[in-house]
Amino acid sequence: MESSTNLRDEGSTISLPARIEAILYLKGKPLTLRELSELAQETEPSVEQALLALMASYAQRDTALNIQENNARYSLQLRTGLSELVQSLLPVNLSVGTLRTLATIALKKRILQSDLVDLRGSGAYEHIRELVAQDFVQRKRQPEGRSYWISLSEKFHRTFSVLPDVGSTEPPKAA
Repeated sequence: MESSTNLRDEGSTISLPARIEAILYLKGKPLTLRELSELAQETEPSVEQALLALMASYAQRDTALNIQENNARYSLQLRTGLSELVQSLLPVNLSVGTLRTLATIALKKRILQSDLVDLRGSGAYEHIRELVAQDFVQRKRQPEGRSYWISLSEKFHRTFSVLPDVGSTEPPKAA
């Protein structure tokens, strides 16, 4: 799969704990050590060690996030007590999962729906429907292939005060 290969190639200069943190953030759901290992393309012992280092790092800092472990599944979560604050500050009424999907789209500027689902899981289909319905993203059928291009809308840029990237209307070139 091309997207997981790119994670390792681009991530080779980024520490394993930082890559684990990115995976947990993007997936937005609890993952087993095996799943993390496969996504990071590293051995389970090295992922476990990186995960422990990441958890220790969060424990030592005054941060809004932490790594939670429940039934041998790990997730990146807001610390207890902050979810109400975050919801009160958001200019829109979107679930945390939908916001994470929107953040992933915003980071990529434009992404194939199939790649987004690979990154975020099958729940992304519902998130995309919600984001399209609220006009935060646009969905356009890919000319060649069966997937859709997902891109940010003008409403997204106005709502979140983010300037559009000039020249982002063309799909990325194939490698």
